Amino acid sequence: MADKKATLSVHGANEPLELPILSGSEGSDVIDINSLAQHGLFTYDPGFVSTAACMSAITYIDGDKGVLLHRGYPIEQLAEHSDYLELCYLLLNGELPKRAEREAFVEVIKNHTMVHDQLRNLFSGFRRDAHPMAIMCGVVGALSAFYHDSLDIDDAEHRTITAHRLIAKMPTLAAMSYKYSIGQPFVYPRNDLDYAANFLHMMFATPCEEYEVNPVLAKAMDRIFLLHADHEQNASTSTVRLAGSTGANPFACIAAGIAALWGPAHGGANEAVLDMLGDIGDEKNIDKFIARAKDPNDTFRLMGFGHRVYKNYDPRAKVMQETCREVLDELGIEDPMLRIAQRLEKIALEDEYFIERRLYPNVDFYTGIILKAMGIPSTMFTVIFATGRTPGWITQWIEMIAGGYRIGRPRQLYTGVSRRDYVPLAKR
Repeated sequence: MADKKATLSVHGANEPLELPILSGSEGSDVIDINSLAQHGLFTYDPGFVSTAACMSAITYIDGDKGVLLHRGYPIEQLAEHSDYLELCYLLLNGELPKRAEREAFVEVIKNHTMVHDQLRNLFSGFRRDAHPMAIMCGVVGALSAFYHDSLDIDDAEHRTITAHRLIAKMPTLAAMSYKYSIGQPFVYPRNDLDYAANFLHMMFATPCEEYEVNPVLAKAMDRIFLLHADHEQNASTSTVRLAGSTGANPFACIAAGIAALWGPAHGGANEAVLDMLGDIGDEKNIDKFIARAKDPNDTFRLMGFGHRVYKNYDPRAKVMQETCREVLDELGIEDPMLRIAQRLEKIALEDEYFIERRLYPNVDFYTGIILKAMGIPSTMFTVIFATGRTPGWITQWIEMIAGGYRIGRPRQLYTGVSRRDYVPLAKR
């Protein structure tokens, strides 16, 4: 793995430094710079765009080719043939389940969907107009106060129990945060429904009348969860790992990940798509906003186009594009905002400006359209993202804890004032 070496010449050093080059099973080689600290040297890499912070066997992305693999399986195949809970099992265990293993896993998740009843009291402490993500940050972090029977992070069984609890309870908490924000009573989970249908039922049912879950919408929600399940070392996943490196309990680590995901440049991007469509307002304004997007002196940018990692078509977006069509056809919705979105998509796929810059519609673009069509408010978009990303976060956390780790401690390039002596107040 480290047969190759890189040579670094340092001004003033007597001889060059030899650094091992590591090769993974996929992707670029990596220079191991651990020994630089022994020579009083560190690297400078803002945003960690050229730094591998860990070794991982969970997810692989090739942004140039538009490839996303979970445990080696292409996301397109998983989206077509699998479902969310099977992907959760795959992420956690490294292999697809056999029939009996799948049935047992689904049963375990169903049996953990309830949350402690005293959590109701925690919700009542929030204002009714609190953003659902603010509520999620609080209630997920508080789970460690209710499920402290399995918080030994060095116990593999405890880690597994916590993973199951988080995957099972996140939809319940997400739906509760929505119901609380609109003043409706909480709806208990139903074990006779599958994962996505159960979430939709808890979101939209009321005690007054029966709610029938539309299977097309349930399938779309399952795909949304599946396509967001893990995405390598993004900002929120790196936050979970960094928090976990301190030995913090897993509920606290996932709450930290939720906080990082809330940022508009990360999980909040699909909410920003809807805000952008609202700003455009009418199809007749599209050309004006396209011109603004092309103007290098204008700060306006089209949300939902392009990606930090993918320089090709986001493979998840291709799946979401098909799902978007299915949902819109099923609901037969005539919404001006959705027409604006469809026109923008057409322009981005045909206009040379966007093609040359590889500004393809990404997964956030289609997800926002689908969720809006389903009647889900934009404030819930990132909550749904967090629900889907939970198995990725907890699997990454387990991999780090089980594999041996050191507390994360990035270095800095100091640019402040050099040493100076204190001046008494009377002499200033």
